[in-house]
Amino acid sequence: MNTQPKLPSPAIPEAWNSKEAWRVFGIMSEFVSATDRLNRIHPAVTIFGSARTKPDQPYYKLTEEISRLLSDAGFSVISGGGPGIMEAANKGAFYGKSPSVGLNIQLPHEQSSNLYQNISQTFQHFFARKVMFVKFASAYVVMPGGFGTLDELMEALTLVQTGKTRKMPIILVGSKFWSGMIEWFRTTLLEEKVISPDDMNLIQIIDEPQAVVSAIFKHYESRGFEPSEAERERQLYL
Repeated sequence: MNTQPKLPSPAIPEAWNSKEAWRVFGIMSEFVSATDRLNRIHPAVTIFGSARTKPDQPYYKLTEEISRLLSDAGFSVISGGGPGIMEAANKGAFYGKSPSVGLNIQLPHEQSSNLYQNISQTFQHFFARKVMFVKFASAYVVMPGGFGTLDELMEALTLVQTGKTRKMPIILVGSKFWSGMIEWFRTTLLEEKVISPDDMNLIQIIDEPQAVVSAIFKHYESRGFEPSEAERERQLYL
């Protein structure tokens, strides 16, 4: 005989149900608006990194240099639109030849839009914003960062690993910063067989700015930057 007490069904106010239903339209509008504004920025590189990095710190200056090189090479540069590494990424592109794109997020703290954006789009929902990071990128450059950066990196790796988006360069900059994580991938994830040896090839670690640009060009030299029809179709289901 089951003696476990039965939990009462929570009473959800009708007004809240209505609010949740209308929220769907807000999500749809974010996707429509962002897709319309970003459709013309190909090819583009998304740069991730910490919002807490200060302008006088080495990773800020390194990010700015990488971004400027990418912009001058013909890539739009996409960042999260906030301070720190995001600002450095936008700033480098802003003074380069190609557009600087900021995908801003509304947060209770820590996120304020930087001034170096040719194209600026603001989101309320993290997941809609993350889709746009992926959908319009030809490569990811991941600078040192915290939980948000790790979240974006793991999402990118998962989408490429599972074939939900096309295979593209995922470049980690800062070998000293990332070495512990990469070693853990090798000694724990691989040994436990929760990833395959080929999955390690999805990541490159590069510290020199011009080498970052060269690695992206090398990846696409035999196929061009535009997604194939099959890749476009897959990206509809991100």
